[in-house]
Amino acid sequence: MTGVESPVYEPGHGLLKGRTAVITAAAGAGIGGATARRFLEEGARVLISDAHARRLKEYGAELAGEFGPERVAALPCDVTDEAQVQALFEAALREHGRLDVVVNNAGLGGTSALVDMTDEQWARVLDVTLNGTFRCTRAALRLMRDARDSGGVIVNNASVVGWRAQAGQAHYAAAKAGVMALTRCAALEAAEYGVRVNAVSPSLAMHPHLVKVTSAELLEELTAREAFGRYAEPWEVANVIVFLASGYSSYMTGEVVAVSSQHA
Repeated sequence: MTGVESPVYEPGHGLLKGRTAVITAAAGAGIGGATARRFLEEGARVLISDAHARRLKEYGAELAGEFGPERVAALPCDVTDEAQVQALFEAALREHGRLDVVVNNAGLGGTSALVDMTDEQWARVLDVTLNGTFRCTRAALRLMRDARDSGGVIVNNASVVGWRAQAGQAHYAAAKAGVMALTRCAALEAAEYGVRVNAVSPSLAMHPHLVKVTSAELLEELTAREAFGRYAEPWEVANVIVFLASGYSSYMTGEVVAVSSQHA
Protein backbone atom coordinates (compact mmCIF):
# COMPACT_ATOMS: atom_id res chain seq x y z
CA MET A 1 0.00 0.00 0.00
CA THR A 2 1.33 3.42 -0.96
CA GLY A 3 0.14 6.98 -0.84
CA VAL A 4 -2.88 8.30 1.04
CA GLU A 5 -5.00 5.48 2.43
CA SER A 6 -7.81 7.63 3.86
CA PRO A 7 -8.79 10.47 1.51
CA VAL A 8 -10.07 13.65 3.09
CA TYR A 9 -13.60 14.74 2.23
CA GLU A 10 -13.28 18.42 1.40
CA PRO A 11 -16.09 20.79 2.39
CA GLY A 12 -17.95 22.75 -0.27
CA HIS A 13 -16.55 26.08 -1.44
CA GLY A 14 -19.51 27.47 -3.39
CA LEU A 15 -17.98 26.55 -6.75
CA LEU A 16 -21.41 25.96 -8.30
CA LYS A 17 -23.45 28.55 -6.47
CA GLY A 18 -26.52 29.57 -8.44
CA ARG A 19 -26.02 26.88 -11.06
CA THR A 20 -28.68 24.34 -12.02
CA ALA A 21 -27.81 20.78 -12.98
CA VAL A 22 -29.34 17.61 -14.35
CA ILE A 23 -27.61 14.42 -13.21
CA THR A 24 -28.58 11.03 -14.61
CA ALA A 25 -28.32 7.69 -12.79
CA ALA A 26 -28.11 9.58 -9.52
CA ALA A 27 -30.25 7.48 -7.18
CA GLY A 28 -27.65 5.07 -5.86
CA ALA A 29 -24.48 4.99 -3.81
CA GLY A 30 -22.21 5.34 -6.85
CA ILE A 31 -20.76 8.26 -8.79
CA GLY A 32 -24.12 9.79 -9.75
CA GLY A 33 -25.42 9.94 -6.20
CA ALA A 34 -22.10 11.30 -4.94
CA THR A 35 -22.12 13.94 -7.68
CA ALA A 36 -25.60 15.11 -6.73
CA ARG A 37 -24.51 15.54 -3.12
CA ARG A 38 -21.28 17.31 -4.04
CA PHE A 39 -23.12 19.68 -6.39
CA LEU A 40 -25.53 20.60 -3.61
CA GLU A 41 -22.63 21.12 -1.21
CA GLU A 42 -21.11 23.45 -3.80
CA GLY A 43 -24.29 25.53 -3.98
CA ALA A 44 -26.08 24.12 -7.05
CA ARG A 45 -29.70 23.22 -7.53
CA VAL A 46 -30.17 19.73 -8.96
CA LEU A 47 -32.65 17.64 -10.87
CA ILE A 48 -31.66 14.02 -10.35
CA SER A 49 -32.94 11.17 -12.46
CA ASP A 50 -32.68 7.41 -12.53
CA ALA A 51 -34.44 4.46 -14.11
CA HIS A 52 -35.13 3.06 -10.62
CA ALA A 53 -38.09 5.13 -9.46
CA ARG A 54 -38.22 3.87 -5.87
CA ARG A 55 -34.55 4.47 -5.12
CA LEU A 56 -34.76 7.85 -6.85
CA LYS A 57 -37.70 8.92 -4.70
CA GLU A 58 -35.90 7.86 -1.52
CA TYR A 59 -32.65 9.58 -2.40
CA GLY A 60 -34.42 12.70 -3.62
CA ALA A 61 -36.25 12.93 -0.30
CA GLU A 62 -32.99 12.44 1.59
CA LEU A 63 -31.24 15.22 -0.29
CA ALA A 64 -34.24 17.54 -0.05
CA GLY A 65 -34.31 17.01 3.70
CA GLU A 66 -30.64 17.99 3.97
CA PHE A 67 -30.41 20.81 1.44
CA GLY A 68 -33.98 22.04 1.09
CA PRO A 69 -36.80 20.98 -1.28
CA GLU A 70 -36.37 24.14 -3.35
CA ARG A 71 -32.92 22.93 -4.43
CA VAL A 72 -33.72 19.29 -5.18
CA ALA A 73 -36.06 17.79 -7.75
CA ALA A 74 -36.26 14.19 -8.95
CA LEU A 75 -37.76 12.60 -12.05
CA PRO A 76 -37.48 8.99 -13.23
CA CYS A 77 -35.86 8.66 -16.64
CA ASP A 78 -34.81 5.72 -18.78
CA VAL A 79 -32.18 7.20 -21.08
CA THR A 80 -32.98 4.62 -23.77
CA ASP A 81 -36.40 6.28 -24.20
CA GLU A 82 -36.31 9.56 -26.14
CA ALA A 83 -39.67 10.70 -24.79
CA GLN A 84 -38.46 10.29 -21.21
CA VAL A 85 -35.25 12.17 -22.00
CA GLN A 86 -37.24 15.05 -23.44
CA ALA A 87 -39.50 15.09 -20.39
CA LEU A 88 -36.45 15.22 -18.11
CA PHE A 89 -35.00 18.31 -19.75
CA GLU A 90 -38.37 20.02 -19.94
CA ALA A 91 -38.68 19.38 -16.20
CA ALA A 92 -35.29 21.01 -15.61
CA LEU A 93 -36.54 24.24 -17.12
CA ARG A 94 -39.85 23.96 -15.32
CA GLU A 95 -38.30 23.28 -11.91
CA HIS A 96 -35.31 25.61 -12.02
CA GLY A 97 -35.93 27.99 -14.93
CA ARG A 98 -32.63 27.30 -16.68
CA LEU A 99 -30.05 24.63 -17.35
CA ASP A 100 -26.36 25.19 -16.64
CA VAL A 101 -24.81 21.75 -16.16
CA VAL A 102 -25.61 18.22 -17.31
CA VAL A 103 -23.82 15.18 -15.94
CA ASN A 104 -24.37 12.10 -18.10
CA ASN A 105 -23.68 9.31 -15.65
CA ALA A 106 -26.07 6.61 -16.86
CA GLY A 107 -24.28 3.47 -17.96
CA LEU A 108 -24.66 -0.29 -17.97
CA GLY A 109 -21.91 -2.86 -17.63
CA GLY A 110 -21.67 -6.61 -17.40
CA THR A 111 -19.15 -9.33 -18.11
CA SER A 112 -19.32 -11.70 -21.06
CA ALA A 113 -16.79 -13.28 -23.36
CA LEU A 114 -17.23 -11.93 -26.87
CA VAL A 115 -17.77 -15.40 -28.37
CA ASP A 116 -20.69 -15.95 -25.99
CA MET A 117 -22.13 -12.45 -26.08
CA THR A 118 -25.61 -12.16 -27.54
CA ASP A 119 -26.83 -9.38 -29.79
CA GLU A 120 -29.18 -8.38 -26.98
CA GLN A 121 -26.35 -8.07 -24.43
CA TRP A 122 -24.29 -5.97 -26.82
CA ALA A 123 -27.20 -3.73 -27.85
CA ARG A 124 -28.42 -3.15 -24.30
CA VAL A 125 -25.04 -1.95 -23.00
CA LEU A 126 -24.52 0.28 -26.04
CA ASP A 127 -28.04 1.70 -25.83
CA VAL A 128 -27.80 2.75 -22.18
CA THR A 129 -24.15 3.75 -22.05
CA LEU A 130 -23.48 5.35 -25.44
CA ASN A 131 -26.85 6.06 -26.99
CA GLY A 132 -28.22 7.34 -23.68
CA THR A 133 -25.31 9.76 -23.39
CA PHE A 134 -25.97 10.86 -26.97
CA ARG A 135 -29.68 11.46 -26.32
CA CYS A 136 -29.06 13.51 -23.17
CA THR A 137 -26.18 15.44 -24.75
CA ARG A 138 -28.34 16.30 -27.75
CA ALA A 139 -31.24 17.45 -25.56
CA ALA A 140 -28.93 19.54 -23.37
CA LEU A 141 -27.15 21.16 -26.31
CA ARG A 142 -30.42 22.18 -27.91
CA LEU A 143 -31.46 24.02 -24.76
CA MET A 144 -28.02 25.52 -24.17
CA ARG A 145 -27.72 26.61 -27.80
CA ASP A 146 -31.04 28.41 -27.61
CA ALA A 147 -30.08 30.08 -24.33
CA ARG A 148 -26.82 31.35 -25.84
CA ASP A 149 -25.84 33.15 -22.63
CA SER A 150 -25.82 30.08 -20.42
CA GLY A 151 -22.13 29.20 -20.57
CA GLY A 152 -23.39 25.66 -20.20
CA VAL A 153 -21.32 22.62 -19.30
CA ILE A 154 -21.77 18.93 -20.06
CA VAL A 155 -19.73 16.30 -18.24
CA ASN A 156 -19.90 12.71 -19.46
CA ASN A 157 -18.87 9.63 -17.51
CA ALA A 158 -16.48 7.50 -19.57
CA SER A 159 -14.11 4.82 -18.25
CA VAL A 160 -10.47 3.84 -18.47
CA VAL A 161 -11.76 0.69 -20.17
CA GLY A 162 -12.43 2.92 -23.17
CA TRP A 163 -8.64 3.27 -23.48
CA ARG A 164 -7.34 -0.11 -22.39
CA ALA A 165 -8.49 -3.68 -22.96
CA GLN A 166 -10.18 -5.88 -20.39
CA ALA A 167 -11.43 -9.39 -21.07
CA GLY A 168 -15.19 -9.79 -20.94
CA GLN A 169 -15.79 -6.07 -21.43
CA ALA A 170 -15.98 -5.68 -25.23
CA HIS A 171 -19.45 -4.13 -25.17
CA TYR A 172 -18.73 -1.81 -22.24
CA ALA A 173 -15.31 -0.79 -23.57
CA ALA A 174 -16.76 -0.04 -27.01
CA ALA A 175 -19.52 2.05 -25.44
CA LYS A 176 -17.13 4.04 -23.24
CA ALA A 177 -14.69 4.61 -26.12
CA GLY A 178 -17.70 5.93 -28.00
CA VAL A 179 -18.53 8.28 -25.11
CA MET A 180 -14.99 9.68 -25.35
CA ALA A 181 -15.30 10.26 -29.11
CA LEU A 182 -18.78 11.76 -28.67
CA THR A 183 -17.39 14.13 -26.04
CA ARG A 184 -14.64 15.41 -28.31
CA CYS A 185 -16.91 15.90 -31.32
CA ALA A 186 -19.67 17.55 -29.31
CA ALA A 187 -17.13 19.92 -27.76
CA LEU A 188 -16.07 21.22 -31.16
CA GLU A 189 -19.65 21.87 -32.20
CA ALA A 190 -20.76 23.35 -28.87
CA ALA A 191 -17.90 25.85 -28.66
CA GLU A 192 -19.75 28.04 -31.15
CA TYR A 193 -22.38 28.85 -28.54
CA GLY A 194 -20.14 28.91 -25.48
CA VAL A 195 -20.82 25.42 -24.14
CA ARG A 196 -18.06 23.17 -22.84
CA VAL A 197 -18.17 19.36 -23.07
CA ASN A 198 -15.73 17.19 -21.14
CA ALA A 199 -15.62 13.73 -19.62
CA VAL A 200 -14.22 11.93 -16.61
CA SER A 201 -12.69 8.50 -17.02
CA PRO A 202 -12.68 6.58 -13.73
CA SER A 203 -11.32 3.12 -13.14
CA LEU A 204 -12.58 1.52 -9.96
CA ALA A 205 -15.02 3.55 -7.85
CA MET A 206 -16.45 1.23 -5.25
CA HIS A 207 -20.17 1.01 -4.53
CA PRO A 208 -22.58 -1.78 -3.53
CA HIS A 209 -23.84 -2.53 -7.05
CA LEU A 210 -20.30 -3.08 -8.32
CA VAL A 211 -19.72 -5.71 -5.65
CA LYS A 212 -22.82 -7.58 -6.83
CA VAL A 213 -21.81 -7.75 -10.49
CA THR A 214 -18.03 -8.16 -10.20
CA SER A 215 -16.09 -11.10 -8.78
CA ALA A 216 -14.01 -10.59 -5.66
CA GLU A 217 -10.95 -11.81 -7.56
CA LEU A 218 -11.33 -9.20 -10.29
CA LEU A 219 -11.97 -6.41 -7.78
CA GLU A 220 -8.82 -7.39 -5.90
CA GLU A 221 -6.80 -7.47 -9.13
CA LEU A 222 -8.06 -4.07 -10.30
CA THR A 223 -7.46 -2.51 -6.90
CA ALA A 224 -3.89 -3.81 -6.80
CA ARG A 225 -3.14 -2.12 -10.13
CA GLU A 226 -3.93 1.34 -8.82
CA ALA A 227 -1.05 3.55 -7.71
CA PHE A 228 -2.57 4.15 -4.28
CA GLY A 229 -3.38 0.47 -3.85
CA ARG A 230 -7.05 1.20 -3.25
CA TYR A 231 -10.25 1.89 -5.15
CA ALA A 232 -11.60 5.41 -5.54
CA GLU A 233 -14.44 6.62 -3.40
CA PRO A 234 -17.34 7.75 -5.65
CA TRP A 235 -17.06 11.26 -4.22
CA GLU A 236 -13.44 11.45 -5.40
CA VAL A 237 -14.70 11.10 -8.97
CA ALA A 238 -17.50 13.56 -8.17
CA ASN A 239 -14.88 16.10 -7.09
CA VAL A 240 -13.39 16.03 -10.58
CA ILE A 241 -16.86 16.43 -12.09
CA VAL A 242 -17.36 19.49 -9.87
CA PHE A 243 -14.10 20.93 -11.19
CA LEU A 244 -15.14 20.36 -14.81
CA ALA A 245 -18.55 21.91 -14.13
CA SER A 246 -17.08 24.96 -12.42
CA GLY A 247 -15.43 28.11 -13.67
CA TYR A 248 -12.05 26.71 -12.68
CA SER A 249 -12.03 24.69 -15.92
CA SER A 250 -13.25 27.53 -18.14
CA TYR A 251 -10.71 26.86 -20.91
CA MET A 252 -11.16 23.09 -20.96
CA THR A 253 -13.35 21.41 -23.55
CA GLY A 254 -13.16 18.13 -25.42
CA GLU A 255 -11.02 16.66 -22.65
CA VAL A 256 -11.26 13.20 -21.12
CA VAL A 257 -9.79 13.36 -17.62
CA ALA A 258 -8.57 10.10 -16.11
CA VAL A 259 -9.43 9.56 -12.46
CA SER A 260 -7.08 6.61 -12.18
CA SER A 261 -3.42 5.78 -12.68
CA GLN A 262 -4.46 2.91 -14.96
CA HIS A 263 -5.56 4.85 -18.02
CA ALA A 264 -3.30 3.24 -20.60
